[in-house]
Amino acid sequence: MKYSKTLLTGIAAFLLPTLATAARPQLDPLLRPVAPKAAREWLTPQPPLHIYGNSYLVGFGGLNVGLIKTSEGLILIDGSVPQGVHRIEANLRALGFAIRDVKYILSTEPHFDHASGIGALARDSGAIVVAGKAAVPALQSGWPGSDDPQAGYRAHYHGVGTVRGVADGAVIRLGDVAVTAVATPGHTSGSTSWTWRSCEEGQCKTIVFSASLNPISADHYRFTDPAHRALLDGFRQSFAKMKALPCDILITAHPGQSDGDIKAAKLQAGVKPNPYLDAKACRDYAAQSEALFNKRIADEKAGKIK
Repeated sequence: MKYSKTLLTGIAAFLLPTLATAARPQLDPLLRPVAPKAAREWLTPQPPLHIYGNSYLVGFGGLNVGLIKTSEGLILIDGSVPQGVHRIEANLRALGFAIRDVKYILSTEPHFDHASGIGALARDSGAIVVAGKAAVPALQSGWPGSDDPQAGYRAHYHGVGTVRGVADGAVIRLGDVAVTAVATPGHTSGSTSWTWRSCEEGQCKTIVFSASLNPISADHYRFTDPAHRALLDGFRQSFAKMKALPCDILITAHPGQSDGDIKAAKLQAGVKPNPYLDAKACRDYAAQSEALFNKRIADEKAGKIK
């Protein structure tokens, strides 16, 4: 059967845009970059690190992502930013794991730097996402809550989807590991730290992966505003709780908050004893954060905060 040149030209004109669209790589919405300038600073390359026993870090020089190996699969803590997802998954493979081995992803706080990669990681793994109850709406929507001191920054990311909210003291069990939620509000109302036991050569240690405890806010926010009393009280409760926690190893959401960058470098260099072992780490972290908070409150009362 013969077709006229005019008909063939018309068919080509109709099909070419469709074929071109099909051939063009489709942008994965869950991997849409966020805060590229800050992300470049945080996502400094770091090989996966064996911290102690069943516990690892699979994140970056400026953002920690925790990993716990259990007898029934893996638990991740935090997910960094979308630009870091492929590297996190590569770090898992470097340790001999696969993303589908991840059964739970625990969130410390619903800010983009720690949570905006969780959606893609949860999608790729099929894992259950768990967070403090007050953090659930922000994680699901990708928008900070109205009570968030940083809400004024309007830092949005693609929402995580289904999130299981838990209360202070809730225990997440997977195989031979139990991870306990420790509500540490202040930085956000739903900020949650996580703690578990890890054993190596017959020695068991308590590890704490802490949410941020620093009083960062958008312009014009006042912790001393009576409307923000809940967060002000939350900070003070969190400092006291962190000082009292059993804590042999501290990992903070940002390594630099607890000299984690220095500890990681020493660990990679083979320094002994393990540089992460420090029975004072949680108390020191709480005291340092409390000093920053007290200064912030004093500056607000003195009118030094714009």
